[in-house]
Amino acid sequence: MPEREDGAQDFETRQIHAGAIVDAQTRSRVTPIYQTAGYVFSDFDDGEDRFAGRSAFRAYSRNENPTNAVAGQRLANLEGGVDGIVVSSGQAAIAATLFALAQAGDHILATRSLYEGTREMFRGALRRQGLDVEYVADDADEAEWASRVTPRTKAIYTETIPNPLGQVVDLERLAGIAHRAGVPLVVDSTVATPYLCRPIEWGADIVIHSTSKWLAGHGAVIGGAVIDGGRFDWRANAERFPHLVEPPRAGAESYVDRFGAAAFLGYLRTVTVLEYGPTVPPTSTFLLLHGVETLSVRMDRHVDTSLAVAEWLTEQPAVAAVAYPGLSDSVFYERAQKYLPRGAGAVVSIDLAGGREAARRFIDALELISPMTHIGDVRTLAIHLGSTIHAKLTEEERLDAGITPGLVRLSIGLESLRDIRADLERGLRAAG
Repeated sequence: MPEREDGAQDFETRQIHAGAIVDAQTRSRVTPIYQTAGYVFSDFDDGEDRFAGRSAFRAYSRNENPTNAVAGQRLANLEGGVDGIVVSSGQAAIAATLFALAQAGDHILATRSLYEGTREMFRGALRRQGLDVEYVADDADEAEWASRVTPRTKAIYTETIPNPLGQVVDLERLAGIAHRAGVPLVVDSTVATPYLCRPIEWGADIVIHSTSKWLAGHGAVIGGAVIDGGRFDWRANAERFPHLVEPPRAGAESYVDRFGAAAFLGYLRTVTVLEYGPTVPPTSTFLLLHGVETLSVRMDRHVDTSLAVAEWLTEQPAVAAVAYPGLSDSVFYERAQKYLPRGAGAVVSIDLAGGREAARRFIDALELISPMTHIGDVRTLAIHLGSTIHAKLTEEERLDAGITPGLVRLSIGLESLRDIRADLERGLRAAG
């Protein structure tokens, strides 16, 4: 195969090597676990330089350590961003991002089709802390979006493939709307992973992941990540983001001057994450790095099996509907072909014709598939949404969100297609 003219490496290579370090003392090929709270200063001046940010070395592990830094750089590389950081969970990544963009009294616009755990945080903890989140229909026209923007609006927030119904979002269009409004587009791309879709290439400014899912891939660790695309012009929108553009104190550089294209991530790391402390243990990040090394191989298998399962489920009489954007008759199929040419993810949701009681019988009959709340595992998982993740909503609110009484979410794992289908058949027979 000829060498690439641009000298860049392919995704499959970068998922193994990007950001990697060789330990100076042992020459370890695998990135070590730096299980330490702090770092010894060489002398008085070294300590001063580390705290001032003039040193390449760290002062403390609350906002980063060498193991975690490798993961942040690798994910930024895979997404096409300029910098990244790993934190304690996907929820922590969302909260830290919005706290770094906005303050009490500010306003966030979001698409309606979001994961319920995110919506719960928006209407709960973030609202109590003074952030107002307003929802707009995903495909509302530009005039509708523009009419909702106020001087206090600090971001548009969306998901690449919303969980659980897979309504593929038009990222390129939303990016244009956000930039004309003078705010960044923030995208949770957990379900897509950077292997299936890289939102920055479609105009997104900040990408968020729950690394607990397909990136780590084995259901063993909790974590999150934030990647800065490095393209948003903070200086041109200084009135909305003075904390990034103006010096934080007399004699200091602004974050734009200090970090350049990575100004947002610089602020997130040195202020928001440092002060709130959503630190992920390097032991967890070590497992994340091993998961990322096989991401492309796993995702190819995940999406192939998911499509086969979804197509088979459409033929089952106990199933009233199947939500998977990779199906040719999905209303999101054409959009999935644009944004997700390698596959439409591994979440397949089914609406059982017999409603809640059919879902109960289905879940209780499964033997191979694990009934639990999680996605992105090597194991196939199933959960009834109305009685768990969406249980706090009223019946009217659930139906408005598309959560019908018989809705079951499947996260398709890496078992054989034959064995997955056999267990689904067992559940469907019980569901009637």
